[in-house]
Amino acid sequence: MVADAALLADLPLFTALGQEELALLSQAVEVLRLQPGQALFKAGDPGEALYIVTSGEMELSVVDRAGQKIVLTGRHRGDVFGELAMLDAGPRTATATALVNTELLELDRSDLLLLVTKKPEAALHLLGAMGAMTRKADLLLRTRVARNVQDEIEDQRSLLEKMTDWIADFSGSMTFLLLNAGWFALWIYLNVSGKASFDPYPFGFLTMVVSLEAIILSILVLLAQNRQAAKDHIRDDVEYEINVKAELEIAHLHEKVEELTDQVRQRLDRMEGVLVRSRN
Repeated sequence: MVADAALLADLPLFTALGQEELALLSQAVEVLRLQPGQALFKAGDPGEALYIVTSGEMELSVVDRAGQKIVLTGRHRGDVFGELAMLDAGPRTATATALVNTELLELDRSDLLLLVTKKPEAALHLLGAMGAMTRKADLLLRTRVARNVQDEIEDQRSLLEKMTDWIADFSGSMTFLLLNAGWFALWIYLNVSGKASFDPYPFGFLTMVVSLEAIILSILVLLAQNRQAAKDHIRDDVEYEINVKAELEIAHLHEKVEELTDQVRQRLDRMEGVLVRSRN
């Protein structure tokens, strides 16, 4: 199915083209439609075309050496992706998956040559898209050393959970202890001294209030413990990731050491051969 020239005119990549050029290009560009969860291509597949999102949303992701999925970026209407593999004829470096019903334009090498020949300015849009992807990858490499457990928990807290955490933290402070001691002492003093008699000895109302306070605080402490358990679970996952990465790096270092050892051994053998020949 060929693309509509009016559809191409709305995309930033083709804004520099005239009506005749858009009509010519629309006869060459193919329209693809993907279902949610459908993969357009996977990392390692041969790349012969770039794609432009006309509607929907695409997700570009890779899998690291620990076997975990890393989402590089999302692509929305007007965004270009897949241009790197098409330009250098190498394999795809990421996996592209549709998140929703998505419509794409497929631009292969011949279409790109036609586009750049007609309007060289369009090449700048492709270079800009490649630069944005490179910057995104650099940022991920700098930040993805290990996940911050505290940040993951904090970012997902609701307002009620934030209040619960604050109350649980405050109830375990010395300030809370002193406030309770002062409040109990004042309550008992007012009722024993006769200045007030709203709760005479043996202070049944105070006992009920303290019991309710103990119940509420115990529930808040249990909620805080549940959140701490979730945080510990994420921390265990992070430690596992670090251990796996460390193991892979150590194995990689072993390979490098063995490679260097073989190179040194070969050089020593050559030097020994040269010395033997020189003596003869």
